[in-house]
Amino acid sequence: MKNIIITGTSRGIGLEMVKHFAQAGHTILALSRNEKPVKELKLDNVTSFSFDLCQLEDYKKVKTFISSEWKQVDILINNAGVLINKPFAETTLEDFEILYKTNVFGLAEMTRIVLPYMKKDSHVVSISSIGGVQGSVKFPGLAAYSSSKGAVITLTELLAEEYKDSGPSFNVLALGAVQTEMLAQVFPDYKAKTTAKEMSEYICEFALTGNKYYNGKMLQVSNSTP
Repeated sequence: MKNIIITGTSRGIGLEMVKHFAQAGHTILALSRNEKPVKELKLDNVTSFSFDLCQLEDYKKVKTFISSEWKQVDILINNAGVLINKPFAETTLEDFEILYKTNVFGLAEMTRIVLPYMKKDSHVVSISSIGGVQGSVKFPGLAAYSSSKGAVITLTELLAEEYKDSGPSFNVLALGAVQTEMLAQVFPDYKAKTTAKEMSEYICEFALTGNKYYNGKMLQVSNSTP
């Protein structure tokens, strides 16, 4: 059984991953600004407390929990993210700061905080978007969001190189259309073929086994694009 940290667990794919891993018997730390949805599940092997990637004080809570309760982390899934959809001409510096602070800077800081507790065979999985992949289809209004997700891909490659001898492994999944609240926010009339539950099952399996075959890789996980 693994000790697993997941960010962005209040809804969608993140919440479904908590359910999936818990049912399989793993021990989970579920982190989100809104911890209520996870706590309402009342799962014995899941710990949840309010956590904001943009608040440095909150990282101390994570370090304290790991050092006192677990000692080691087997899997970190950087799932949390925010999205702003507006024309570039209307996208302000503050908009870019909000997106990058969560999607990139927060992801990097969470990884940095957890790394000392990970072993060579541990696995860091970051969730990106197909929109952040060079050469993929791009959509108006997502300049800040998709560019931040592109940064996540490059960061993953760099960390894999830096830690290739000591571990852990780092991989990133660039997701296509999944029927989540975030997708509805951008494409309200579009219905994706893949549900949040289905995608969560794929990510969970990849987190458990993908580092046997991949390190520093970006895998596109998409059967359609809006």
